[in-house]
Amino acid sequence: MIFEKIKKIIVDELGVSEDKVTLEARLSEDLAIDSIDAVEIVMYIEEEWDISVSDEEAFALKTVGDLVNYVEGLVESK
Repeated sequence: MIFEKIKKIIVDELGVSEDKVTLEARLSEDLAIDSIDAVEIVMYIEEEWDISVSDEEAFALKTVGDLVNYVEGLVESK
């Protein structure tokens, strides 16, 4: 469920092809997400799940799967 929502955010907001957004996809190398895109994605994620994502931790995430696992952890600990 979280993966599907994150995938939709990436596809809708950044125009990335849906088939490219997999758990293994690397955020910068495969999806061409730069730091400005990353900030936008984090803002949408924080709004969607009412969580707070630290900049340091967000920039340490390398794949969509890393991002999904991180968000799942934050949502579960709320």
